Amino acid sequence: MADELDVDIVTPDELTFQGSANGVRAPGVEGSFEVREDHAPLISAFGVGPLIVKTESAREYADMHGSRVIFATSGGFLEILDNKVTVLAETVEPASEIDVERAENAEERALRRLDKGLQGEEREKHEAALERARNRLRVAMGQVGA
Repeated sequence: MADELDVDIVTPDELTFQGSANGVRAPGVEGSFEVREDHAPLISAFGVGPLIVKTESAREYADMHGSRVIFATSGGFLEILDNKVTVLAETVEPASEIDVERAENAEERALRRLDKGLQGEEREKHEAALERARNRLRVAMGQVGA
């Protein structure tokens, strides 16, 4: 299958990925969704979860199967227009670059803080940190579907 989408993944700090793909799957706020060639124009928010770029041409980024690039992301927006997918992410980290020990420490820290019985905004803040840490661990350990 030929790569038919142009994909840019950017954060406030950098251009993380630029290349061709035959599909992009994102963790939409209402459930994950996939973009393929000739998708209708769309702007969509996405949340914490795996962002998967299905590609044949960007092998330097791809996993051991040579067909997927998996990122841990904490949310943002995705725009589709004329077979161009632009991902504007708060944070995005390739699976191969995730520091598992750091993610485990972040998970433990969030759990400790949640055990203190926090309420309101403070609790929500630490629940979000826990969700981000667990997402990074799942992505790093390859526990993400195709």
